[in-house]
Amino acid sequence: MNQTVENCRKAKLAIRDTLDVVGGKWKLVLISVLVGGKRGFNELSREAGVSPRILSKELQELEMNGLVSRQVCHTKPVTVQYELTPYSKTLTEVLTAMEKWGTQHRNRIISGM
Repeated sequence: MNQTVENCRKAKLAIRDTLDVVGGKWKLVLISVLVGGKRGFNELSREAGVSPRILSKELQELEMNGLVSRQVCHTKPVTVQYELTPYSKTLTEVLTAMEKWGTQHRNRIISGM
């Protein structure tokens, strides 16, 4: 690869921007759960295995970045449903590549390298 200093700088900036939006332990896990469709808060907490406090913070950040939408349902008691936005589909290649790499890595570790 023939990378110029400017190309490397731009690549680092782009990677940093991506990690700012989807980095951390939970965001991509939440997105992968929501690929299956709308989920309520408690259902999402259970399926992802994340505490309500952390889930609330992560969902706010995902919503702020346009990846998740929140719908308040006027039921008794009031419930909230979360779902992926059309913009979240732009992460499909990233998720696919991470799943592929993760599977390869796990197999490598299990087989003793």
